[in-house]
Amino acid sequence: MTVTVVTGAASGMGRQCVESLRGTTDQLVTVDLEPPRIDGTLGIACDISDPEAVAALATQVQTLGSLRALAHAAGVSPTMTHPRRILEIDLVGTALLLEAFEPLVETGSAAVCFSSSSAYQVALHGMDTELQTLVSDPRAPGFLDAAVERLPDSGLAYAWAKRGVIAVAARAAVAWGRRGGRVNSLAPGLIDTPMGRQEAEQQPVMKLMLEKTPLERLGQPAEVAAVVAFLLSESASFISGIDLLVDGGMLQGMIS
Repeated sequence: MTVTVVTGAASGMGRQCVESLRGTTDQLVTVDLEPPRIDGTLGIACDISDPEAVAALATQVQTLGSLRALAHAAGVSPTMTHPRRILEIDLVGTALLLEAFEPLVETGSAAVCFSSSSAYQVALHGMDTELQTLVSDPRAPGFLDAAVERLPDSGLAYAWAKRGVIAVAARAAVAWGRRGGRVNSLAPGLIDTPMGRQEAEQQPVMKLMLEKTPLERLGQPAEVAAVVAFLLSESASFISGIDLLVDGGMLQGMIS
């Protein structure tokens, strides 16, 4: 029996990933802080920033069958919490999941982790190589204390956490690849979700970002989920270790 896991499955892009991945696996496992109640899926509660909870999740998945895919959409945004919690959930949680699921990987297993277009935007102001090195290793001793000291602002913490996700996923592609699996990350731009609308209400700069988007509209969760489904499919069987920007051309619109 094959198993596909979707984190952050209760709402937003994660919820849409559930729909896009129906029929691609024998058992669809949906994960959130509370067990998602979604027809045709097995809902499991897990705080992805808790190493013991993540380890228990991986163990439970292993009892269900062979790991087919992991779509890791769980995360928080800048207006939702403080910098430390953003780094814990968005970055450390990603590293924990990829490490815990690595022993389950076999030929054909694949993962997609959500980064963000903000990871590219922060680099437009110049690359801080020390920060890049720091966020690339979120499992290093003292990481959170060092990162919070450098990133006391929630917006910057979010953007750099997502830069770290790109680095962590790329590194995991090597470890997973030795077992026959693949790992990629995906960077959504402005997407019409409850989280995205909350950010737009509290961050006026997002109106400018939308104006700079060449397609002149928000992306839809289904458009992002379709890319996730592709990256997890056999059609993408030789794609691994990359981050794919799904932003309607926003980054290029900001540059030009």
